[in-house]
Amino acid sequence: MADVKKIATRESYGNALKELAAEGADKLVVLDADLSAATKTGIFKKAYPERHINCGIAEANMMCVAAGLSTMGLVPFASTFAMFAAGRAFEQVRNTIGYPHLNVKIGATHAGISVGEDGASHQCCEDFALMRAIPGMVVICPADDVEARQAVKAAYNYNGPVYLRFGRLAVPVFHSDDYKFEIGKGEVIREGSDVTIIANGLLVNEAIEAGKALEAEGISAEIINIATIKPLDKDLVLASAKKTGRVITVEEHSIIGGLGEAVCSCLAENYPVPVKRIGVNDEFGHSGPALDLLKQFGLSAENIVKVAKEFVK
Repeated sequence: MADVKKIATRESYGNALKELAAEGADKLVVLDADLSAATKTGIFKKAYPERHINCGIAEANMMCVAAGLSTMGLVPFASTFAMFAAGRAFEQVRNTIGYPHLNVKIGATHAGISVGEDGASHQCCEDFALMRAIPGMVVICPADDVEARQAVKAAYNYNGPVYLRFGRLAVPVFHSDDYKFEIGKGEVIREGSDVTIIANGLLVNEAIEAGKALEAEGISAEIINIATIKPLDKDLVLASAKKTGRVITVEEHSIIGGLGEAVCSCLAENYPVPVKRIGVNDEFGHSGPALDLLKQFGLSAENIVKVAKEFVK
């Protein structure tokens, strides 16, 4: 994998904002809570300083400012760490953005266990659950640089609230430049017949690697990337479940309330099949190197292979 380009999706976020403005997105404004160097909105700020607002360490207020700007016809992207966007500012996101269904986009970076050394207080593994619960909120977690940049642009063109989750850790870029992202649509990355593996975010690449390893052992795994957790691509989930009869979900999020539960709800109501969920169990993370933590919490290709082999057997 040494020759594969790796980019953190938070970097993709900053670049996409700059690209949008250069492409004529004249309604775009970017807000940040004094973290522009970390969220990478500083890339946009350097090119368009008059359209970047630093709201200071006041995330709840930033969401209200974004809401107000949206009522004036602008398209604000409110940016901060996921723990603060989904956690600290939940009431404002729910009541000030979600309830009136305003055209605000939330750019949440540094989510999940891969925040690493920042520890449990910053390793937000509950944001999918929180944001999915808000009526009308679109929830997206892209897998690589190509998908992340396209997701940002799709969010800009979508009329309504969108929560976008980006990672701190650099991840391999596996999409080609001709890939087309669409809100609410997943993609089959690898065809298979024995088991379906549905993933999002940085774990899509781990699922791809797991698929290769499983093939070497005679197990055919269908690998699906579902970046849009809400609305879920139910047609794709059901079609793959009917083909393989077994589903594994993989996410850098609690197994409670995230991608796994969204998939389980879809299958339980329409086509019940056995499901295994891989994610963070009912526990908090802790400080440590990101890659070591991902393996410790079972968020790795090796563990996906182990679960799939036992499941198929």
